[in-house]
Amino acid sequence: MNAQVNTPSVLGGFDLRRLAGPVLVIMILAMMILPLPPFLLDLLFTFNIALAMIVLLVSLYTREALEFSVFPTVLLLTTLLRLSLNVASTRIVLLRGHTGPAAAGHVIEAFGHFLVGGNYAVGLVVFAILVVINFVVITKGAGRIAEVSARFTLDAMPGKQMAIDADLNSGLIAEDEARRRRAEIAQEADFYGAMDGASKFVRGDAVAGIIIMVINIVGGLAVGVFQHDMPLAKAVNNYTLLTIGDGLVAQIPALVISTAAGIVVSRVSTEEDLSQQLLGQIFQRTQVLYIAGSVLAILGLIPSMPHVAFLMVAALLGGIAYYRERQEELRAAVPPPPPAAPPEPVEVSWDDVQPVDILGLEVGYRLIPLVDKAQDGELLRRIRGIRKKFAQEVGFLVPAVHIRDNLELRPNGYRVLLKGVEVGFGEAFAGMFLAINPGRVLGALPGPETRDPTFGLPAVWVDAGMREQAQGYGYTVVDASTVVATHLSNVIQGHAAELLGREEVQQLLDHLAKDAPKLVEEVVPKLVPVGVLHKVLQNLLEEEVHIRDMRSIIEALAETGARTQDADELTAAVRVKLGRAIIHEIFSGAAELQVISLDPSLEHVLMQATLTKGAEGAGFEPGLAENLLRQAASRTQAQEQLGLPAVLLVPAPLRSVLSRFLRRGIPQLKVVSHDEIPDSKTIKVTAVLGGRAS
Repeated sequence: MNAQVNTPSVLGGFDLRRLAGPVLVIMILAMMILPLPPFLLDLLFTFNIALAMIVLLVSLYTREALEFSVFPTVLLLTTLLRLSLNVASTRIVLLRGHTGPAAAGHVIEAFGHFLVGGNYAVGLVVFAILVVINFVVITKGAGRIAEVSARFTLDAMPGKQMAIDADLNSGLIAEDEARRRRAEIAQEADFYGAMDGASKFVRGDAVAGIIIMVINIVGGLAVGVFQHDMPLAKAVNNYTLLTIGDGLVAQIPALVISTAAGIVVSRVSTEEDLSQQLLGQIFQRTQVLYIAGSVLAILGLIPSMPHVAFLMVAALLGGIAYYRERQEELRAAVPPPPPAAPPEPVEVSWDDVQPVDILGLEVGYRLIPLVDKAQDGELLRRIRGIRKKFAQEVGFLVPAVHIRDNLELRPNGYRVLLKGVEVGFGEAFAGMFLAINPGRVLGALPGPETRDPTFGLPAVWVDAGMREQAQGYGYTVVDASTVVATHLSNVIQGHAAELLGREEVQQLLDHLAKDAPKLVEEVVPKLVPVGVLHKVLQNLLEEEVHIRDMRSIIEALAETGARTQDADELTAAVRVKLGRAIIHEIFSGAAELQVISLDPSLEHVLMQATLTKGAEGAGFEPGLAENLLRQAASRTQAQEQLGLPAVLLVPAPLRSVLSRFLRRGIPQLKVVSHDEIPDSKTIKVTAVLGGRAS
């Protein structure tokens, strides 16, 4: 038989404890409007006193301020509760005060009789003293401590963040612990800021108590004398007693709550509560107790001094000092435990060898919000989008980008690492926008001038308020995360061949084998080893040819792999197979291809050099190479000014040699062979490269 357990705090999947806050606030506000009977008022005043005592005890046993982080809200709610009770009791005092001292309940009557003792002047003085202590001393001091603590906590936040980052980078703490510490620092600043504001509620409560007391006395006398025809002496007796009792029953809990606030904000965070700190630090040094006891004993021996009180306290301090000395002697007599044996040195293993990240991004500490999951970093989503777009356009999935913060960088700096080596560096300012000058703008912008880290264009960092003005001037405006993401994307595109490893090649083959298992089985590795395929794919990526069509690539290798294993020849065969895709990528589907061609004489010289030394060993005379490079740059610039792609059309044997030669100096010039042009396309030569060594 299964026992059924009822949980009263959960009803129908809803936690009833979540209603405690709203119900309490609504009840407090309702007490200001709805009339309360004297019995219910007694219960609420008693609850207010109990709540104040609970808050005080919790503050005494709290080790750190954040352990009682809800205290500012508790301060507000208890203040509202006291004001609501004052309003409710004032209503009853003015309506029923003529019936006697018990008109507003027995709690107010008891406080009035017990603390006043039949002397109204004494009662008024006691009430005034309590208000002054609460308003001038405790609340003002606690508010000042909270204000200074909040200021110092905010000023120390950058240093604490850097210390956390240093511990994280050195491996002393894990990522989860670093995130927890950052959140704790933010909560600490929020707590002291909230305490600074919450203390104003208590000070306002003290002022309200004085005003309510005056209203009760003056209004009560007016109501009793003029409405109920009471003698003045009796009216003074009834309403003054009720007013003083009402004020004391509200101000005593207020004083307790204010004391708790002062204790919480003045505590220094340790592993001990207040009692342990007081006993451990005040009564720790026996010589201090002996000296204090001796001074009191001497004062007690002076004539006309209260001998009994001074000598009793002196004897008590001496006894405490003697007891602590005996305890220290007993602890010293106990032999210390034997030292633990030193741990045996751990043998070095392969776990001590840290692998190098294929692709990494390091950021300064001010850019951490862009890459922090807890803060919903925008750059993280951008990086995921970059990898997805690259996989869709190029044809393979690049390794994950390993992100870490680096205190050695500038606060707003970042750098991109490829296999542990820096391949890109820049600066980005979180919360600001980079206005890039595309060449023609209508005006200048205020702000630190810089250059776009991706393309090197002149740019200016501007505030968010200048964004629309910058766009109106013709600037291209992007935020900080876009700057870093664009730079990272450009680096990935430019180093795609290095990012394609053997593991990625095998994943491509496994993916293709799901759709064409026979093709993969017959070609790799029977005809073409995986290493040769890897080199062919890298050659294609170096010339910005995508490898999405792996089926056509493997089919081309199947046709050529039987007669050669040379990676360059296989690459040329694959390019012919992918010719339609290559031309479409360059010319975007144009029917007529406007290209640059070689002069026949230059073509003949280059062919002779290639046939003599081979494609790998072919080299140009210095004069010829310089002239060719200069003319190629000039023709490329002319093509781009016409809005045409820069393409050099050459015979197949020269394509690999010229592509490798021109790629470093003129990366935007694409070199294609005649064999790669589809039959459906027509060719128009718009410029010719030719000349001799000068």
